[in-house]
Amino acid sequence: MSILIVDDEKDIRELIADILKDEGYAVRMAGNSDDCMAQINAEPPSLMILDIWLKDSRMDGIDILKAVKRDNPDVPIVIISGHGNIEIAVAAIKQGAYDFIEKPFNIDQLMVVVSRAMETARLRRENSELRRREVTSAEMIGSSPAFKVLKSNIEKVTKSNGRVMLTGPAGSGKELAARQIHAQSARASAPFVSVSSASVEPERMEEVLFGRETADRGVEKGLLEQAHGGIVYFDEVADMPLGTQSKILRVLVEQQFTRLGGSDKVRVDLRVISSTSRDLRAEIAAGRFRQELYDRLNVVPIQVPSLEERREDIPELTAHFIEMFHKTQGLPLRRLTPESEAVLQTMAWPGNVRQLRNVIERVLILGDGAGPIEARELPQPEAQSDSGARLVLGGAMATLPLREAREVFEREYLLTQINRFGGNISRTAGFVGMERSALHRKLKSLGVVSSAKGGGEGEDEV
Repeated sequence: MSILIVDDEKDIRELIADILKDEGYAVRMAGNSDDCMAQINAEPPSLMILDIWLKDSRMDGIDILKAVKRDNPDVPIVIISGHGNIEIAVAAIKQGAYDFIEKPFNIDQLMVVVSRAMETARLRRENSELRRREVTSAEMIGSSPAFKVLKSNIEKVTKSNGRVMLTGPAGSGKELAARQIHAQSARASAPFVSVSSASVEPERMEEVLFGRETADRGVEKGLLEQAHGGIVYFDEVADMPLGTQSKILRVLVEQQFTRLGGSDKVRVDLRVISSTSRDLRAEIAAGRFRQELYDRLNVVPIQVPSLEERREDIPELTAHFIEMFHKTQGLPLRRLTPESEAVLQTMAWPGNVRQLRNVIERVLILGDGAGPIEARELPQPEAQSDSGARLVLGGAMATLPLREAREVFEREYLLTQINRFGGNISRTAGFVGMERSALHRKLKSLGVVSSAKGGGEGEDEV
């Protein structure tokens, strides 16, 4: 990486170049805007030193600044300005310049500004790399069939640039799936910007997305501009106001927009990933979502399974959360007992993975020390047991004769265990203490249809 010096006066750019070379920096030079833009397009520099006025050039320094900040927003730009151009230089700061140096400049001042700008750029690169590592290290956890299908679908779309629509219940991990697509894609080094369609007030949505230009505060970039070159993630896109939907549709078609209060077109290169926990076709039928936008966003639909569809993953997810809370909060590094594992796998999880994470965090905070997590520490469904640990029957169950009640209990119990083990009959039989053939017969007698898939031991599924 190098420093690009852009000045129409040969003596000045060579003087700056010689000073920087003596300090060990690699240097490139350009005397006009065309040469400057060609060098940037060939390889973006680590830093630019840019003169405001460029004689006999198609673009002046402000035009170049806007173009570079649009296409390479992480490149810091130091403006050089003459004494009479201070107001313009201040305006350049509002357009995104890092700093400005007034001509004739002091060498020590130049080196201080260059050093700070290079350090800022380095920290930005390191932060981006750390964020990418964090996403990659937080790889989704699971080995159930439903999770394997999800992971396979994610791997298929990472190398493309197609728009992805993630569907699934709240808390199932749709944003994590979107971040996985980003981390494994060619855009991994570029931004991942999440837009919470539900949390932004409708009247502010366009300002948040497109940004604003004002005389006193200059340019304030919106989320779309911040995501340039990377991925913008529309979380719960069904909550986006209808008026904003029309403008987003136009952005997807034209790949450009105008900031509020501005007149210049802002070009963006974006990959769009959306998510929803609602039925968008029903929203379209109700007139709350635009069919054209749905067609643009739903190029590659991917279903994110609920936690109840992947109960086999609960022990692995729990172990991951325990280790994570130990590292980040210093909470005890505990393990599940077989009984507590069974309780977690048979609980209802309307909040999905997010709810499981919250339950584990609460248990670790309020738990009984560093020993194994006992079943009694976990949330118990109301009305399952009273203070004497007796099973409390529901009204309908309490009115049945013993034989019928036993059949109802056996059916529900066996279905619960089968769901717990992802439909695997062999594992279910091992847990409940029955021979596989005996379990098949019992399921048949209870009216539960089972089938053996794969033919091998341990491959039977209901």
